[in-house]
Amino acid sequence: MVVYALIIINKAGGLIYQRDFAEGLNKLNINDYLVLAGTFHGVHAITTRLYPLSHSSPTTTTSTTSSNIPTTRPDPPSGIEVLETENFRLQCFSTLTGTKFLLFTEPQQPNVDKIVGKIYELYADYVMKNPFYQLEMPVRCEAWERKLVGYVRPLNSR
Repeated sequence: MVVYALIIINKAGGLIYQRDFAEGLNKLNINDYLVLAGTFHGVHAITTRLYPLSHSSPTTTTSTTSSNIPTTRPDPPSGIEVLETENFRLQCFSTLTGTKFLLFTEPQQPNVDKIVGKIYELYADYVMKNPFYQLEMPVRCEAWERKLVGYVRPLNSR
């Protein structure tokens, strides 16, 4: 199983991190990655607004108004989470702050959501806790790079 690449997009749609881990995807130049980040951000924003009008599911939140009439509110839509092709799988993990982690893997890669979760945990520990990191700016942190590569390398050698 192979993890091909990781892209991190800030809440404004700007590319703040890109790293290739294995061969298998076409190589893009930095301008193409910037366009990819902006395009995905726009498509993700549109898909968060696409949901059925008569949304009634068991996962709705029920509250009462001042007149004690129960109202139901659907869970907020999440936008694109997975994009699968015959050549790769794109898993999107969107944080509460709007940062998006895009992980490109083989289509058969198991537990991709857990892999992205661990990458986000490393990001929180080594980037967000770095006193020299400025929010929404490109990630330049050697400790993050070492830990990330140390985590992904064994996944690609299985």
